[in-house]
Amino acid sequence: MPRGDKSSYSAKQKRQAEHIEESSKKRGYGRKRAEQIAWATVNKRDGGAKGKKSGRKRSYA
Repeated sequence: MPRGDKSSYSAKQKRQAEHIEESSKKRGYGRKRAEQIAWATVNKRDGGAKGKKSGRKRSYA
């Protein structure tokens, strides 16, 4: 999965990011910065994308 791919996020997370992005734009941020703020907020709230476990697995052998 390439960096920045939003396909593993749930529909609810995508809606939340869209609403946060719109409110950030109203506060005067540009489109790109508003999008960054939105996804950072969603990641902070939910701990990232749901469904797939990300990261390396560590064996304790």
